[in-house]
Amino acid sequence: MAAALSDAHRRFLQALLARGVVEAAEAERLRRLCCQRHPAPGASDALDDFLAALNAQLQPLSMEIRRGSAEDSGGAYVALVNLAETDLTKMASDFSENELELFKKTLDLILMSGNGFASSTEILNLADQLKPKKMKKMEVEQVLQQLVQKKWLCEKEGEYTLHIRSILELEQYIFRHYPESARKCHICHSLSIQSQVCEDCGIVLHCSCLSKYFQTQPEPRCPHCKQFWPHRIPDLHPPSQLPSSARRESRKASRTGFRHQQ
Repeated sequence: MAAALSDAHRRFLQALLARGVVEAAEAERLRRLCCQRHPAPGASDALDDFLAALNAQLQPLSMEIRRGSAEDSGGAYVALVNLAETDLTKMASDFSENELELFKKTLDLILMSGNGFASSTEILNLADQLKPKKMKKMEVEQVLQQLVQKKWLCEKEGEYTLHIRSILELEQYIFRHYPESARKCHICHSLSIQSQVCEDCGIVLHCSCLSKYFQTQPEPRCPHCKQFWPHRIPDLHPPSQLPSSARRESRKASRTGFRHQQ
C-alpha cells in the first residue's frame, strides 16, 4: 500500500493544481521549497521519487502527474492530468460552453493544418460559426488570450499551436477524435503536432526529438528506414529567446516535410 502523502507533497500538489503545468526546473524549485518548509527525515531528494510518491496516491483518484517536452524547444514540463475526463469537459470550470466550442474549432484548425499551426485570421473567422451563439471578433481575441494565459495554447507572431499542457491533458481526446491526423513521434512515442515526416517510410518525428537525435549522428538519416533525411533540421532554442526572423525560420523548418497521413 502506498505511503500517505506528507505535508510537503500536499503543498506541492496545491501549487501544481493552481498552475496546471510548470517547467521541470520550476517543479524542482517548488519541491525544494515544500521540503524545506515541511522537512521529512530520510526522504529522497530526487524529483522523480517525489512525483512517484504523489502518483501512487493520485492513481485511485484518476489523476496523474506527467512529464512532457515542448515541441518547439524540447524543454521539459510537468503537468497534472485528469485521467477520468478524456474530453474537453475538464476545461469547463474555466470556460463557457461557447468558449469551449471556439477552442474545439481552433483544435480542428491546428490538427488539420498539416503544420500544427492556425493563424489568428483563421480563428477570428470562426466567430460567426460558433454555437449556441456567435461571438464578436473582439470576444474571440479575449478568449484566445485566456487560452494562452492558462497554457492551453501558444501564440507566436499571430499563429497558434497547442501548449504542452494541451498535449499532455488532451492526448486521448485528440487520438480518438482525429485518428487520421494525430500521429505518435517515432522517438518519444507521444502525440506529435509540430513534426516532420520521413518521405520514404512515413514515420513522424517531433522537431525537438529529431534535432536531438541528429546531433548524435554522423549524417541525418531516418532512424527507422535509414534513408537520407532531406528536410531542414530545426534548432532547439526556445522561440522566445530568438529574434523574430529566427523564430520564423524555426517554424518554417517544422513545416518542411510534413504531410497529412490519410
